Amino acid sequence: MTRRRTTDTRLRGSQIRAPRLSADVIADLVYRLTARDRDLLALVWEHRVLTTGQLTRLFFPTPERARQRLNHLHRHHALLRFRPWTPVGSKPWHWILGPAGAHVLAVEQGRSITEFGYRQDTATAIAVSPRLAHQVGVNEFFVALHVCARRQGGAVEQWWSESRCAALWGDLAHPDAFGRWTTLRTDGSSSTLDFFLEHDTGTEPLARVIAKLGGYADLAEATGTTTPVLFWLPSAKREANLRRLLGTPEIPVATAVHTPATSPDGPAGPVWQSAGATGPRHRLSDLAHVWATVPRHDHHRDSAGS
Repeated sequence: MTRRRTTDTRLRGSQIRAPRLSADVIADLVYRLTARDRDLLALVWEHRVLTTGQLTRLFFPTPERARQRLNHLHRHHALLRFRPWTPVGSKPWHWILGPAGAHVLAVEQGRSITEFGYRQDTATAIAVSPRLAHQVGVNEFFVALHVCARRQGGAVEQWWSESRCAALWGDLAHPDAFGRWTTLRTDGSSSTLDFFLEHDTGTEPLARVIAKLGGYADLAEATGTTTPVLFWLPSAKREANLRRLLGTPEIPVATAVHTPATSPDGPAGPVWQSAGATGPRHRLSDLAHVWATVPRHDHHRDSAGS
């Protein structure tokens, strides 16, 4: 009974009876959706769950506009929402794809809902998953990059989810995400970095974290390209301990700490230090140049996303 009450609390706000998804209901939703709505639904589907704050920073000019539109999508069952349980205060709304939104995306892709792969019970399972905080943290990394790119110039050209990465490389490596980060230099040129993200929450033994690099090395050998791995860590102490174990790995690796005070630019800022190196930390955009000056076997900047 206790477990059931916890689940109900976490899912409060999303327990609204969905309409029978007739062609008329879907057609009405399609009529109401904007291009921004479609992008938002697709992003939520790709990355499983995003918070109100994350969606606000990605898509809306003000929190009020975000609340109005998200509530509109919720009323039409394009999105579902829940608040994770917390002993003090309240968590923000967390948004997942709703049944009507899934049908719209499926129709636009010319697929049935079964082919699309949506099941409401599977979508809502993230609400009670022990990996919820981890998934939100991975998404926060990329949301922060989007915000920095908008402010300073550049773009997050690729943001691939764990499930997409698993479909492509899961027999060798299991990144939390793949990204391509492009920034503009003052001379008008651009710098691009492809990377795999390992978002560390401190729950795994460091030996297990280090062991993941073997799969990335195997992937580099199998594909003929080497994609750097970024370890995004929860504390300076854990980072220091990880770096002692890392030494100088055979593939490019950099580490940084994901505390709010780390840098105003978050993961885009001068917070990264290459494994085996000392000295000042580097901005994310500078890592490609740093690694280009170090001889490594089969290192190519444009790698996994090509």
